[in-house]
Amino acid sequence: QVQLVESGGGLVQAGGSLRLSCAASGSIFSINAVRWYRQAPGKQRELVATITGADSTIYADSVKGRFTVSRDDAKNTLYLQMNSLKFEDTAVYYCNADVRVRADSGFRGYWGQGTQVTVSS
Repeated sequence: QVQLVESGGGLVQAGGSLRLSCAASGSIFSINAVRWYRQAPGKQRELVATITGADSTIYADSVKGRFTVSRDDAKNTLYLQMNSLKFEDTAVYYCNADVRVRADSGFRGYWGQGTQVTVSS
């Protein structure tokens, strides 16, 4: 079994910063692409940032220049540094990872439980 646990969410004023973490544990052989999603009340879940196994990064237009995604493969941990936060960044943030549990298995997607980020205006 593979578990993803997010942390680092909270309440912050507009213009402030937060750093989210997503720790993967369990039966992990390797991790390929990992992603951060968010879901605001009444809205669909949206992809915020992706970092591939080759460390290429992709961002939603709404967060470009403000958010930075990174990973520490030695710790099986994903990060999302969020700066210049806006009220509209308020959402539950989820991590998603493509994990291989054995050398001969394919990659399967796993989700964390989410962490709440609330930005006060």
